[in-house]
Amino acid sequence: MSTYAIGDIQGCYKPLKRLLKLAGFSPARDRLWCVGDLVNRGPRSADTLRYLQDLGPAVRPVLGNHDLHFLALHEGRAPRRGKDTLDDLLQAPDCGDLARWLRRQPLAHYEEVETRKGREGFFMVHAGVAPSWSLKTALKLAGEVERALQGPGYRAYLKAMYGDTPDRWRGGLEGKERLRVITNYLTRVRFCDKAGRMHLQVKEGYRAAPKGCKPWFKLQRITPAASILFGHWAAIEGRTGSKHVIALDTGYVWGGALTMLRLEDRKKFTVSP
Repeated sequence: MSTYAIGDIQGCYKPLKRLLKLAGFSPARDRLWCVGDLVNRGPRSADTLRYLQDLGPAVRPVLGNHDLHFLALHEGRAPRRGKDTLDDLLQAPDCGDLARWLRRQPLAHYEEVETRKGREGFFMVHAGVAPSWSLKTALKLAGEVERALQGPGYRAYLKAMYGDTPDRWRGGLEGKERLRVITNYLTRVRFCDKAGRMHLQVKEGYRAAPKGCKPWFKLQRITPAASILFGHWAAIEGRTGSKHVIALDTGYVWGGALTMLRLEDRKKFTVSP
């Protein structure tokens, strides 16, 4: 059995299938972890979700910002954006079933995997974490959002999750502001300062760092107790400078590659357009 972690698929169904074939993935034997942004930007979001849903217990995704945006659109809680390519999904006869399946997925995942170096812990999230969060805290706070998303008031959460404030984590936050800032760390953060203040509108690579800010993973304290798997940041082209922080979004929808990592031996597999 092998465990594979794949970068942002974003509705690129055919490249996904090519990559899995290249790696020799078998749902009867192996497991597939997905770092979020399963949909949007690519042409076949509906087919992508159908395929992943059909994998059953062999798949473990976490939710990204594009996945949450689709759920908000489906529930009429957000306007469409000019670059959205979600019509095939929103108009699909099984859209409701796919949305319910997606809404049940977590925002963070931790698991120990038997690798060639022994048993290793892996923490998977779409974007990142706050500098002050431990592994335990990150999973606990992700669970708060998951309960809001899966509970009876999920439509209110989907409407309130949009926005850039509060811009940093404070333990005393409550209600929609608390859920929004947790969501923004887990699904949107790239740069922040030592206090955890996020600069969410800066989406470029390292040279674009705002004054006093660093990539979130240069400030986090989860590693080396667990290696971190994340996506979301195509502009850094998979480079983090740390063997314990693994960036898997290599920008297939922007002309880059779709990347997948086999956790047991850290072997990478890629396909390009």
